[in-house]
Amino acid sequence: MKFDSPVSLALLGASSALASPASAPANFTSQCASMASKLSIPNSVVNFAQFVTGGTNLSLAENDVSCAQSSMVVPADICRVGLYVATSTRSGFNMEAWLPSNWTGRFLSGGNGGLNGCIKYQDLAYTSGVGFASVGTNNGHNGTRGYAFANNTDVVQDFAYRAMHTGVVVGKQVTKAFYGKTHKKSYYFGCSTGGRQGFKAAQDFPEDFDGIVAGAPAVSFNNLTSWSGRFYTLTGTANSSTFVTRNQWLAVHDDILKQCDALDGYVDGILEDPMQCNYDPSGLACAQGSNTTTCLTPTQLKTVKGVFSPLLNAAGDLAFPRLNPGAEVSAYGPLLSGSPFPYTVDWFRYVVYNNASWDPASFNSADIDYSSHLNPFGIETWKGDLSAVKKRGGKILHWHGQADQIITSENSPRYYNHVSKTMGLSSAQLDAFYRFFRISGTNHCTGGNGAHAIGQASNEINSYKPEENVLMAIVEWVEKGSAPETIVGTKFVNDTVALGVQFQRAHCKYPKRNMYKGTGDATLVSSWHCVE
Repeated sequence: MKFDSPVSLALLGASSALASPASAPANFTSQCASMASKLSIPNSVVNFAQFVTGGTNLSLAENDVSCAQSSMVVPADICRVGLYVATSTRSGFNMEAWLPSNWTGRFLSGGNGGLNGCIKYQDLAYTSGVGFASVGTNNGHNGTRGYAFANNTDVVQDFAYRAMHTGVVVGKQVTKAFYGKTHKKSYYFGCSTGGRQGFKAAQDFPEDFDGIVAGAPAVSFNNLTSWSGRFYTLTGTANSSTFVTRNQWLAVHDDILKQCDALDGYVDGILEDPMQCNYDPSGLACAQGSNTTTCLTPTQLKTVKGVFSPLLNAAGDLAFPRLNPGAEVSAYGPLLSGSPFPYTVDWFRYVVYNNASWDPASFNSADIDYSSHLNPFGIETWKGDLSAVKKRGGKILHWHGQADQIITSENSPRYYNHVSKTMGLSSAQLDAFYRFFRISGTNHCTGGNGAHAIGQASNEINSYKPEENVLMAIVEWVEKGSAPETIVGTKFVNDTVALGVQFQRAHCKYPKRNMYKGTGDATLVSSWHCVE
């Protein structure tokens, strides 16, 4: 969805969750131009301050080419401020603040993805367009890979937590300097590594945010990088006897649906709760002398069973859950295509071992244990005590797509249950400040064959109603005390808003799961209900 499309503008105008914007500062344009000389923040340099008119297709020519973002449509008039902030004598980060003329008094920080050092301009545009003073950083390095970590632990520290937290502190100073007053509420919005950054804030910097939206979080980070690395040792290269082709994975996918699709009461190609699926691929074993295009040899059967098995450490304990059934076809490219996962390679080469010659084919349980023990700068992000968030009245909205091909969706309930056990709180008690939603048929952060549009990105917007938009839901919860019971997602025909709604589904709050009622139009929310 384009920001300047009639649909998006109409939805924005119809939003009941957005507060009435404060009056824009007098002489907004000239005030923006003066920001470069006005700001005086320790250890920082203001690179630019420029007024950008709403509707501008802003060139991002200075953005690292690997970030694949050369321009961005700016939906509202903003003052765009760019800074460099030093975090040590050999490290620092670039950041931007997008300060809208229709400011609602809300501050927001966005996160990043993967190992990347890419400012997420999509989120800056999306959130500033609805009145947030929004900031984002490059997380301490430029580009999508981890080369900058080599021989510089300060850059690793920035990536683990320091760049985002410092960016929040600086961003709030910039916001106050521009508008002449402090923000009313502070929010966080991110997915993947961005989801981990949200939980890092909750665990270690609980005063930073009043409300956090954390999607598909990369928590248990060290073990996640090990989990991603194991697939290469399972599949081998494309010419290995252990390798499973894409056509064979398509057959596996069909077999999974045959065994598990009806568990939610309706056969539609979507697993509402993949954790219920105890998949057995044995039925795909090749008969002697048969064509192996779609059937599986004994060696390939072992590979498939390994893919759907959890990662264990050297002691045989759980390090990371299995890949969620239903994600195997979309996981083929990043995890199962016979090439090592690049983020795992970079992390082990430039952080864990500081050895550019480390061979991903050699990965074993010793690597799992060493990486987990090393845990540089607490990047694991696995603390279960969120009592500081609870005490200050903060709110956390956690969500995860159930067809996630990059971070298994089974890790999120594991973290939720870890918090429950650590704090000694039941789900009903956690509801006061922490709620987790499973979004069926949704890939990593966006996309999928389910009702995946929940307002988690600028191209995933159905409406700005709190019940259908996670960003507006956290605002409603923080500012009005109205907590979400479900998150209504939308699937558009061919994922194209102009073609209309294909179906909607009210995604359930964990530990409940969605079930078809047995009658009624399955494309309607009313034909499904959340059950224990």
